[in-house]
Amino acid sequence: KAVCEDRLTITKNPKRCLTIFPRPAWEAFRARLLALPMSVDDWRRVYLGSAMDVEIDASSRVLIAPELREWAGLERDVLFIGMGSRFELWDKTRHDAHEATVLAAGLPDVLRDTVM
Repeated sequence: KAVCEDRLTITKNPKRCLTIFPRPAWEAFRARLLALPMSVDDWRRVYLGSAMDVEIDASSRVLIAPELREWAGLERDVLFIGMGSRFELWDKTRHDAHEATVLAAGLPDVLRDTVM
C-alpha cells in the first residue's frame, strides 16, 4: 500500500480481464501510451477511456465500478494475479479457458530457454 500511496488505477484489458496498476506504474504506462503515434488512438481509448482511479480503504479493499466488473465478467470466483508492476483481475472461469488456450498453443521459443 505504501508504494502506491493507497491509490490504484483500474482499466480494461483486451483479454477481457481488468488490469490494476499502482499509481506510479499507471503514470509510466499512461506516458508510454500518450507517446505512441495517433494510429493507436483506438487502443489508447480502450485503456485511457476506461481507466478509473480508486482508493484502497482502511480494510485494504477497493470498489470496482459496475461497468468494469461487467467488462471482465466478474461475478463470483475471481483470480488476482501479479504481473510485475501491475496486477490482473480475472473471472476464474474466463481465466481457466484463456489459460487452456495458451497452454494448447505451446511454449513460445522466446521462453523456451528461460523457463525450461
